[in-house]
Amino acid sequence: MNNISPQYKAYLKKQKRNKWLVHLIQVFILVAIIGLWELLAIIGAIDTFITSSPSKIIETIINLATQGDLMLHVGTTLYEAILGFVIATGLGTFIAILLWFSETARKVLDPFLVVLNSLPKIALGPIIIIWVGIGTTSIVVMDVLIMIIITTITMLNAFCNCEHNKIMLLTSYGANKLQILSKLILPNAILDFIGVLKVNVGLTWVGTIMGEYLNSRAGLGYLIVYGGQVFNLNLVMASTVILCVLAAVMYLIVAAFEKYVKKHLVS
Repeated sequence: MNNISPQYKAYLKKQKRNKWLVHLIQVFILVAIIGLWELLAIIGAIDTFITSSPSKIIETIINLATQGDLMLHVGTTLYEAILGFVIATGLGTFIAILLWFSETARKVLDPFLVVLNSLPKIALGPIIIIWVGIGTTSIVVMDVLIMIIITTITMLNAFCNCEHNKIMLLTSYGANKLQILSKLILPNAILDFIGVLKVNVGLTWVGTIMGEYLNSRAGLGYLIVYGGQVFNLNLVMASTVILCVLAAVMYLIVAAFEKYVKKHLVS
């Protein structure tokens, strides 16, 4: 730190101050929205039967926790989302590696990947239920289908965009494809992989809730469907808020991993 110039120290201080300012503004906006929502509900400007309110959402969450249902539904959805996230990300990356190894297979399968990626996965719901049955398995399969193609395409593009000159340099030193993959391709694609993780954080909740919409006996998606059927908008909004919190926590974990990678692994 002694070698850092005063100007650079001032720049770092300004960057840190700006970062905290952004966080404060974000918190202020969130608090303002919640406060305005509650105020409109209190004065009767909005119909809380349709829109609910922050206080009723909190009351509903407390009631679920008191009845012992909260952890059941949150745990079910969280388990399905994490399982689908891990399987889709890992399997999609593995398929991308296999396609990178074979240029012929890559050219043959490329249009199929594009078509499969554009296919509305919800349309496969009835087929998935027939194939694997009702329950967690079909929900996880739906979750995986939402993410696996985009993971494969993104990681394959990252692998193929590695500088050709670097590959030729390693080849000239006698490196085989496996060595090139481990020493160059994978390290070069680490930031792209983190980008995939960020995208999949959002997609995994979409896939999980879509699966729970189709068939489930527990989970936040089940609560949302049930709440809509009995016109309990408080339950619907409470489940949605919990989903947002879970998604935010998952994203923060990925962001922390990204920060670690940039600090320790990426020069």
